Amino acid sequence: MPPKGKGGDAKGAKGGKAAAKGAGEEASDSKGGKQSKGGTAVKVRHILCEKQSKALEALEKLQGGMKFNEVAAAYSEDKARQGGDLGWMTRGSMVGPFQDAAFALPTSSIASPVYTDPPVKTKFGYHIIMVEGKK
Repeated sequence: MPPKGKGGDAKGAKGGKAAAKGAGEEASDSKGGKQSKGGTAVKVRHILCEKQSKALEALEKLQGGMKFNEVAAAYSEDKARQGGDLGWMTRGSMVGPFQDAAFALPTSSIASPVYTDPPVKTKFGYHIIMVEGKK
C-alpha cells in the first residue's frame, strides 16, 4: 500500500453510504454557508483500531447493519465504553486527516450512520468516523 499524504485519506473518506447520502447534503447550501462547510464544531463518534485489518472487520459489521455504538464497543481501542462518542470537537483540536474527514461528512445517526469508508489513517491508527451534529 503506498504511503498516504497529509490529506490523502480525507478525499476518499466518503465512500459507500457516505457517497450516496453525502453528495446531496453538501450541495445544499441554502441552510447557510457555514453548515455546508461543516461549521466550527462537530459532534463525532469514531471506531479506532491500531491495525487496518481490524478496522476493515468493523467496517464490515457496520455494512451488515450493526449499530455504530455496538461496533465501537466491540472493536474500538479508544472510548469503547461510550460507543465511540468523542463529544463536540472544534476545528484545530483534531489531527489533520481526522478533522478533514469529520467536517466533510454529513450529519447522521447511530441507527443509520454515514461514516468514513475506507477508514481514515492517522498517527493513532485507523478511524471509522461518523458525525452526529454540526454547529
